[in-house]
Amino acid sequence: MKKASCPALFISAPASGQGKTTVTAALVRLLKKQGKLVRVFKTGPDYLDPQILQQASGQPVEPLDMWMAGEEYCQQKLFEAAQVADLILIEGAMGLYDGSPSSADLAARFNIPLIILMDVSGMAQTAAAIAVGLANHREDIAVVGLIANNCGSDYHRQLIADALPAELPLLLTLPRSKAITLPERHLGLVQASEVYEELELCLDAGADLLESAGLDENGVEDLLAKLQVVEFSACQWPDVKPLLQGVSIGIAQDVAFSFIYQSNVQLLRDMGADIVYFSPLTEQVLPSVDALWLPGGYPELHAEKLSNNHVLNSQIKDFFLQDKPILAECGGLLYCLQTLTDLQGRQFPMVGLLEGGGVMRDRGGCQGMQSLPLPEGLIRAHAHHRSFSSGTPEPIACGVRQRHPAPGEEIYRQRGLTASYLHLFFPSNPEAIAKLFRTNAL
Repeated sequence: MKKASCPALFISAPASGQGKTTVTAALVRLLKKQGKLVRVFKTGPDYLDPQILQQASGQPVEPLDMWMAGEEYCQQKLFEAAQVADLILIEGAMGLYDGSPSSADLAARFNIPLIILMDVSGMAQTAAAIAVGLANHREDIAVVGLIANNCGSDYHRQLIADALPAELPLLLTLPRSKAITLPERHLGLVQASEVYEELELCLDAGADLLESAGLDENGVEDLLAKLQVVEFSACQWPDVKPLLQGVSIGIAQDVAFSFIYQSNVQLLRDMGADIVYFSPLTEQVLPSVDALWLPGGYPELHAEKLSNNHVLNSQIKDFFLQDKPILAECGGLLYCLQTLTDLQGRQFPMVGLLEGGGVMRDRGGCQGMQSLPLPEGLIRAHAHHRSFSSGTPEPIACGVRQRHPAPGEEIYRQRGLTASYLHLFFPSNPEAIAKLFRTNAL
């Protein structure tokens, strides 16, 4: 079995909102400036954090989730990264032990050392107690130290450092800084493409902050020396069959439709598909393709502009009436309904492939792992939305939740359209995905 070795580090935290993405992105940018090639991964289903990490690193960033993607998929991706990287860096999700599988599960499975990042605002020795508790909660993980974020002063830092045992040192303290705060909105961070210049300033400021805190080139080398070199093994990954040879797929991609795993696009290409991107916001001509993929994103923020693109909307409806394959996920589902009501209560006509309307809400919604039980096969997916739909057709099925017996998201099938709130992870079932995007005429 082929093997590859590389230093690796897992950045986790006691909870969400501790600054994981901010600090991870700043560290990646600093390492890039120092000439190191870093391959970054994000734990769990996420579209927004990977965009920021990709801009920071200049390298593709993919999700690692042992349920959604599968353990062998994660193993293969880490093996491929270890062949080219100076360092593999993984950003955790939520708290260290949250979820199933959790960040701790992923770190333990692949023997990757962890750093705990903690917002220490409003506490001192208690931060040390929490870090020790996290580090000792399981015997199959190795925590190599603590990064104290939002540290108030040198005295604050000293109180935390003195309370930590020698085997769990305080590696770094970061002061409060508005200059590195990443912009947010209702589903999380703002998309990198919308704030490119602002994000560049944040990333560079974060890199400078880390450098001034002790991670100059010597400090980085000291940190890397503390990390064990991890050996990653290749897995018996099956060859991808050319199931979409000769099929052209139009993918909606702009600031309204951007929740796209690059793993999904790569799989389509590996199966032989020709990929054509188009923008429902700015283009009036639908590309000449055999199938469409309308992914999730933020159509609610651009509802008026989408509604007014009458020419393209009419062409998409004609495409639908020809019974051609269309996959619509979450925001793509909202776009396919008759109306969409935004957060200000304004209602706009949408494409109208499905009966019903979507309504945004300030809070609530749904998130979590589900499987999509389609006639083509079972595909793993996740939900994350703050809207609801009503007046929709009878669903053909409902999503199967990972850990709860209640029915999941409704799945609609009209003509060649398959639509739901679920975001699909294509590599979980390539054969089923190929069937979704093929027509009998091909």
